[in-house]
Amino acid sequence: MTHTPWKKLALTAALALSALSAWAAPSTIEDVLGRKVTLELPAKRVLLGFYLEDYLAVGGDQAFERLVGLSLGWFVKSRPAVWEAYAAARPTLRDVVDVGSVQFQSFSLEKALATKPDVAVLADWQFKALASEIPRLEAAGIPVVVVDYNAQTLERHLASTKVLGQITGETARAQRIADGYQQIVQTIQQRVAQAKLPRPRTYIELGDKGPAEHSYTYGKNMWGAMVDLVGGDNVAAPFIKDWGPINPEQLLVSKPQVVFIAGYESVSQPDAMQMGFGVPGDEARRRLRGFAQRKGWSGLPAVQDGRLHGVYHGATRSILDAAQLQYLAKALYPTLFADIDPGATYRDFYRRYLPIPASGTFVLNGQ
Repeated sequence: MTHTPWKKLALTAALALSALSAWAAPSTIEDVLGRKVTLELPAKRVLLGFYLEDYLAVGGDQAFERLVGLSLGWFVKSRPAVWEAYAAARPTLRDVVDVGSVQFQSFSLEKALATKPDVAVLADWQFKALASEIPRLEAAGIPVVVVDYNAQTLERHLASTKVLGQITGETARAQRIADGYQQIVQTIQQRVAQAKLPRPRTYIELGDKGPAEHSYTYGKNMWGAMVDLVGGDNVAAPFIKDWGPINPEQLLVSKPQVVFIAGYESVSQPDAMQMGFGVPGDEARRRLRGFAQRKGWSGLPAVQDGRLHGVYHGATRSILDAAQLQYLAKALYPTLFADIDPGATYRDFYRRYLPIPASGTFVLNGQ
């Protein structure tokens, strides 16, 4: 009997060692490119190249503490108000090392290595752009995992979310998010398929340059892929492979029945389209109406029928684009989706999975 406490202590120590061993045991996961990557899960030190909000939404509270390196350039430049909101809610974000931007050609491998991450999580496009640097990361013992929301496909969105769940140790949370997204997409596609209505001719443009100059529209990816997913006929697809401006005359000839102008919070032109966090609806609507004044646009069916809409560019390339998909579908097929509130979908996602509220203008009917 006198040895019982020692036996209990030994058992407790053994269980603790077992738990520690389970934490540190290497696991093999498959990223979205089908690459087998071995790493310790959950990762305790994460270097993140892109998709900040997806990582935070999937990883929950602990994801903030485990983030040691981040490519901040694009996020801060395009969505500064959102970054400040996150940093105010989770001040440790300000201590995360900015490793530079692949997009802006300022990425620093030395800074990335100095963060001593357990894993580097890169977007597919970053992985390709850093092809010459990836071997150096791996030679330093840093596993590289690829995710991809840029493809804007259901398959890649779901796979990327589940991979983030594995990396953060939040597999159940990731599955809930993936299931919710899949349900939204399937509902849209099922209703459109069952209705068998003509596909509305659709045009979507990033309104960052204002009405005076046609900016990017999209062919097979990003907004173009999203329009296709919800059953629209993208009039730019025959002329634009990925993204770029369409010939204004060609657009007039295409006679789109529905037009979307996308915007960010941060704009450099006084009449550029502005959408997102902290943007009043009246201001977004004023800017949207400016696009209706373009030369020749008064003759477009979309403008004549009051089907000019604003959408939030900051919600693309993300699992958060579910609400934008709902809005595209509702604008294209109003009678099929009268029961859907895309704005509420967006706000609810933040309420459930992120530490800041979604307050602003994220979808907009220009009427």
